[in-house]
Amino acid sequence: MFLSIDFNSEEALYIQLRNQIIFGIACAEIREGDNLPSVRDLADDIGINMHTVNKAYTILKQEGYVKLDRRRGTVISVDTNKLKAMEELSNELKVILAKAVCKNISCKEIHEIIDEIFCEFVINSSDDD
Repeated sequence: MFLSIDFNSEEALYIQLRNQIIFGIACAEIREGDNLPSVRDLADDIGINMHTVNKAYTILKQEGYVKLDRRRGTVISVDTNKLKAMEELSNELKVILAKAVCKNISCKEIHEIIDEIFCEFVINSSDDD
């Protein structure tokens, strides 16, 4: 799995790391049951503080993307509670769509963007099959 952290971004490093891991799962670069690197190893590899990696892993656990196993470390384990996921998505989309409305982005343009992004994930995840 390739992680790209932008140290000049206004987005917090732990959020960038969290998002990169979620993208990796969505594109099937990492799969259910795969281990993530230890907090120390990943921090050393990317050149960030261990607490930053730990915070990203903690959020991923809270959001249902990983589980902590005493023997195996942090393991990809996606909680597939669809109802809960749809509720969370709805809440997140409300803010995103409110931003779009403020910027005069039309419903049609939003659908085009969503379709394009969704296709990227579907195409990338089916490439490995």
